[in-house]
Parts: sequence; C-alpha cells; structure tokens
Amino acid sequence: MFELRQSPHLRELIYFGFLVVMTFGLAMLSLSTPTQLEAIKQNGLIRFATTNTPMTYYIRKGEPAGFEYELAQAFADHLGVKLELALPDSFAGLFQVLKARNAHIAAASLTATPERRKQFDFSPAYRSSAPVVIYRVRRGNPAPKTLEDLYNRNIRVLAGSSYAELLKQIQKQHPDLKWSSTDDDSVTDLLDLVHDGTLDYTLLDSAVFDAQKSFYPGLKAAFELQEPQPIAWMLNRHHDGTLKAELENWFQLESTQTLIKQLEERYFSRTNPLNFFDTVTFRRDLQERFLPLYPWFKQAEEETGISWLLLAAIAYQESHWRADAVSPTGVRGIMMLTQAAADEVGVSDRTDPQQSILGGARYLVNVKKKIPERIPDPDHTWFALAGYNVGFGHLEDARILTQKAGKNPDKWQHVRDFLPRLSNPKYYPQTRYGYARGHEPVQYVSNIRKYMELLRWEVDTASARDLAPSPDSDSDAAEVEPSTTLPELPLSNLPSAL
Repeated sequence: MFELRQSPHLRELIYFGFLVVMTFGLAMLSLSTPTQLEAIKQNGLIRFATTNTPMTYYIRKGEPAGFEYELAQAFADHLGVKLELALPDSFAGLFQVLKARNAHIAAASLTATPERRKQFDFSPAYRSSAPVVIYRVRRGNPAPKTLEDLYNRNIRVLAGSSYAELLKQIQKQHPDLKWSSTDDDSVTDLLDLVHDGTLDYTLLDSAVFDAQKSFYPGLKAAFELQEPQPIAWMLNRHHDGTLKAELENWFQLESTQTLIKQLEERYFSRTNPLNFFDTVTFRRDLQERFLPLYPWFKQAEEETGISWLLLAAIAYQESHWRADAVSPTGVRGIMMLTQAAADEVGVSDRTDPQQSILGGARYLVNVKKKIPERIPDPDHTWFALAGYNVGFGHLEDARILTQKAGKNPDKWQHVRDFLPRLSNPKYYPQTRYGYARGHEPVQYVSNIRKYMELLRWEVDTASARDLAPSPDSDSDAAEVEPSTTLPELPLSNLPSAL
C-alpha cells in the first residue's frame, strides 16, 4: 500500500502558508470592521445617557436646554451626527444604561472618582467641583463646621452618586456619621427636604448649589467635604479607543473651551434674578429709570388694554427697566424679548424702549390667548405669565396633576402648588412634557405681583412725599427735580388683583 510521507520541509511550508492565510484573513476582517467612531458616523447617531434635571437636560419653552445637553449637542454636531438621549428613571440608572451599552456616553455632571475609573473610561475633565454640606439657617441651629457636627444627624444623598461613595469612605473613620441614599428623590427634592426641616443636611456639587440657591432662601453651603474633583463624561471601555481619543481632541479645541465657558455662565455662574426683591433699589430704579418710560407703558395700555402697572412690573422683573439688558440666551431689551417674539409682534429693534414696551404688550396679548377663555382674571394672567416662563406644555402638565389630585386646574392658587412637582421624579415621568424647573414660574409670578404692589404703593404715596430724599439727607444736590417725580395717576381703573 502506497503511503505519502511529508518531509519536515513540506510541513513547515504548509504551516507557513496557513499563517499567511490567517494573517491575511484577519487583516481583511479588520479592514472591513469599522472602529467605534467610524460606526457612530456611519450610523449617523450618537447616544448620550443623562438625567432630567435643571443642570443637565430639560425642556424650556418647548426647546431642549441644559448644560450637558448643549455640550453633547455640540459634540454631535462636531461629528456630523444626530444626538439621541437616554433618560433613565434614576441617577443610578445612568450606570445601568452604559453597562448595557444602550448609550455611548453618560453626561450628568459626573465626578470621575477612583471607584468609577475601575469600570469606565472618562473624557477630559471640563469642570471641577467640591461636594459641600447644605444646611438650613435657623435660630439656635449653628452652621456645621466639622465632620463631628454631622454625627447622628439626618443626612441623605442620591443613590449611586459620588457623594454616596465619599460618605462610605468617611464613615470608616467616623462611624457616628449616619446617612442614607435615595433613588426616589432628585437634587431639588433633597433641597426641598432640607429647606422644610425633614432633613438636616444633604451634599451637593458646589457649582450646582450656587445656581439653585436663589430658589431656596435660608439654605447655605457649610463646608467642603473634600478638594474639588474633576467632572467629566463617562464611557464604556472599548478595544480601539477611537471615541475616547476623539473626545480628548475635541475638548482641547479652543472653540470647545469657549463654549464651556459660555455654558458655565449660562447655567452655573449667573446670578438668578428671580429672587431679587429690594425696596431701596426699586425706589432708586423708579426715579432713575421708570419715569422716562411711563408714557410708553401708558401708550401700550391704551393700545392693548393691559394695565400699564402689570406691564411695568413684568418689565422690572425681566430687565429692571434697562433698555440695554441682555441675557446669556440672547433675549434683550426692557421686555427681554426673544428674536422670534420680536419678529411676531413687529419689533425691529429690541433695545429701543418704546418698541420693546409696545412689542412686549402685544406679545402678552398673544400669550394670553393660549389660556382657556373660561378662566377669569387675575388667574388668567397668572397662568399666561407662568406658561410664558416655563412653557405652556409644562403648565398643562401641572394643571393635569392638579386635577388628578382633586384640586381646581383653573385656579392659580391650586396649580402653583403642583408646578414644583414637575422637577420631582415621582411625578414628571407621568407627564407628557417631562421634567421642568417648576419652582421658576411660581417665583416669577410671585415677584411680578410683589413689584405691582410696590409700584402701586409708590404711586399712591408719590404726591405726598414727591419721591424726595429723606429729611435726614444733608445734600442739596440729592434733591429730585420736579420733572422727575412720578406723575399723579388715577388708579381707580386698575383691577384690585392686578
């Protein structure tokens, strides 16, 4: 029987050939398999996981907003792809979404902690912030200054947060430090609980608290629990690292750094005007800014039928009667009109006081048309202002929540109690339009009502004191010229509620 025997050289040639074929095959396979970044571009989509909060992503006046949203949108634009958001029900859900690979990146003011770095990669840091202890100022309740001051107190933080990680580490050396975490509450819920006394303390990113504290009079930051920590985007580890490399390149761009500074100004560094109420400043502004504007407020009343008193109060809330006022989002002028609103009512120059006031009055007429006619004033006006501030979809969500609770959705007094629930994860997932900064429209309407009452009082008493300096003043130069005194105006035609 014939037997084929392979020589050692033949076996070497066959083995070598096999290696060549395999190497070539793997090379061809790698050429045909796109990298992670190439796959994102080919699919035309990048998916970010984030949270529905004031500092990350929310809907304002029908448009998406938020620091993380705008930064993510800029990165998607840089790649030339569409941005899609994944919104888990809780903060801890961010990690689950990422682990399940249902998102490429998680962006929610995430601290790049050592524990998280064991599981995930991170982009370059784009902010840094220190966790601070938040407490309520009360008589007989001194501010905590040390960790020992936190012993055996009621402390709660978000589950899965860097604050929970930090407290676990601290508790090893301080066993009397008691704390709990929650999946059910949001940042604003925790601030509410500290404000009403249910909680003694919570922990929060110092920059986030600075942006929110004007809505919580009486809450203050006590001390930092650790040095400022890097804030970055989080992503799954990938064998080719192309997405991480692209993030590193993008964050180094001068245009990206400029954008981050602009967004910080818009969402973190700005002082919030909604809580500003100072009668001394108001009187000064009344004399120096309002008087030249009064004829145009009166003209706007005659044209639209809306009380000049209401229009003046709105203008003070919006701009403090400054014609050159401008916000980080581009609204400007005395009535702080958006470009779209100005175009709608025929305003060509938003910084022109007369155009702004008349245009603002006309726009308010249009806004009021969105509120059901069956609702009488003053509630009709309060709803219009609240809807303009937060968006009419969110206002409708709050009215539905009000009705479900057995209250009257046509009464501002009832609905204003439910608007803040639009920032509560127990409620906003049930709504059509989702998360909203529900505290803002309540404060917005409240401030306008305060300004109306103060303005009414100043007008009522103007003829008696003539807006003159106090008798204690020793400066003749401080006297107010007769031409700048507030005119005596009949108020009998003004509704008492407006």
